[in-house]
Formats: sequence, structure tokens, C-alpha cells
Amino acid sequence: MSIELGFIEESCNTQYAPLAILFNHYQHNNILKSLESVNITMKTRDFSAVDKLKQVLLSILCGCDTFSAINTSLKHEDSLAKSCGWNRFADQSNLSRNMDSLSLMNIEELSKAVKDTCYPLSQLKQHDWRKFLWLDFDLSGLVCGKLAEASQKGYFSGKKT
Repeated sequence: MSIELGFIEESCNTQYAPLAILFNHYQHNNILKSLESVNITMKTRDFSAVDKLKQVLLSILCGCDTFSAINTSLKHEDSLAKSCGWNRFADQSNLSRNMDSLSLMNIEELSKAVKDTCYPLSQLKQHDWRKFLWLDFDLSGLVCGKLAEASQKGYFSGKKT
């Protein structure tokens, strides 16, 4: 499958075009197939439980910190939903209910599915774990200019700004 980007005459707009491409890549290569192993018992009306899990993943990828942010970020993104195979996105309350209905066994299944999905794509398996893993926790502030992106005046302990 080749993904093509271009201009069209129809009125179609999404701010998440890269996310649409990434999710289509995931679907085409069956990367999210392991999510189907999570057996959530719930009533299916418009979306299956697996579709709701995928929508939660999409909400995380688009930067939603909470379920309530889904309605403001994704609810109106019909073009993104159609590119993922849905007519629309589920309401945040439905996604929240889906996650609330997970039993301990479902959470273990979901954890295994996430590991099965992420581990083959991860750089962790290439790290030699017999050696140290160095983490830098330098919390000192760095001086930046007024034209730096997202710069704000801040407080540096003991320094005049």
C-alpha cells in the first residue's frame, strides 16, 4: 500500500495528517493486531472495544492529557476518523467507560498487547543492558534570548535576570 498526499477539490481538513498516515501504516502492517487479544465484555453499538482502545491510543498520540480533552481535540476531526476507518470518533464518556470496564485480567492482556506492539519497534532491545545506562538529570536553567521559541521570563535561583 502506498500512501499519497496531495491537494483535493473537496472540503477536507485535518490538523492531524501525519497521525492519519502513521495510523494507516499501523493498520496496513497489522501493528495494532495484538490489541484484538484483549477480551473486553461490553455492549457494542457503534464501536467495538478494540476500536475504542485504538481511539484512546490516537488520543494519546495527538496530545490529549485527559479523556475530557478528546471531545475538544478529536471529536470534530471527521477526516481523521474516516482515514482510520470510522465515520466519527467516539465520545470521551464512551471511551472512559470502556477503560473503566477493564478487569484485572483485561489490564494484563492489554499490558501484554502493548509490549507485543512496542517491543519490536523499540530501540531498547539493542541496548547492552550489562553496561550502565546513563541518565542526565541536569535541572539547571539555561539562558535563552527573547526570540527563542516559547521562551518566557523565569526565575533562576541566585541569578539576576
